[in-house]
Amino acid sequence: MEKLVVIGLGLIGGSLALDLKKRGNYKVFGIDQNAEHIKKALALGVIDAEIDFNEITDASVVIIAVPVNIVPKLAKEILDCVSEDTLVFDVGSVKNEICKEIVNHPKRKNFVAAHPLAGTEFSGPEAAILNLFDDKVNIICEADKTDWKILDKAISLFKKLNMRIKMMHPEEHDRHIAYVSHLSHVSSFMLGKTVLEIEKNEQAIFDMASTGFASTVRLAKSSANTWTPIFLENKENIIKSLNEYIKNLNEFKEMIEQNDANGLNETMHGTNYIKNILNGIKQSN
Repeated sequence: MEKLVVIGLGLIGGSLALDLKKRGNYKVFGIDQNAEHIKKALALGVIDAEIDFNEITDASVVIIAVPVNIVPKLAKEILDCVSEDTLVFDVGSVKNEICKEIVNHPKRKNFVAAHPLAGTEFSGPEAAILNLFDDKVNIICEADKTDWKILDKAISLFKKLNMRIKMMHPEEHDRHIAYVSHLSHVSSFMLGKTVLEIEKNEQAIFDMASTGFASTVRLAKSSANTWTPIFLENKENIIKSLNEYIKNLNEFKEMIEQNDANGLNETMHGTNYIKNILNGIKQSN
């Protein structure tokens, strides 16, 4: 039985632990600075046992599932003490900074910069669920810098989770993810904030919230502790995406102010094309 260590027992780390316990020959150990997370993870069977950081030296796999601003420093500390055969990978949604930080580390070959495109709006060990990663995309950055045996070990693990692998440059990854993921969360948070500021009657929000509102604002339930570091670590790309978004919002507002029905219709009709892209994604899955 292989020794697998998960550092950070939130939604992603906990779900990885659950699924790999079920699908692989692993004994899963957990590390988390939050003692309550350890307690819950043990009670829920997310991990088999708690472990100290100095006990990871003989681990077969170490998964880093902590906030993205902590990943670079922690990755170096982990690589300093693991064996030559240990696979170390992170699951953060910002990749360029971590890749730059460890580029010259003697054990860079042991590291896989990964980003599984999976998740929910919930957090903590109690949010961990089975089958979260089935048929999801997992992006790997700078695979050429990982030893082929370690990379093969990682891909075999990801295949146990039924994930599809995509290779990408870290700068390209961070630019694309700012638009398709990070901007979505900003929009959801700000929609929620706007409604809370304008509509002080909580019962009215509850009574009148349509499925459209609920689905659009769903991401606003996400953990601030997770998303604040993401927004700051990928700030340049997010600011660019926000500038484009704000420009489009202002143009849309002006069309409404000017009773420009043709402009509104053309804008929305053109945007309907997104369904073709999303339908294509569903069919490929």
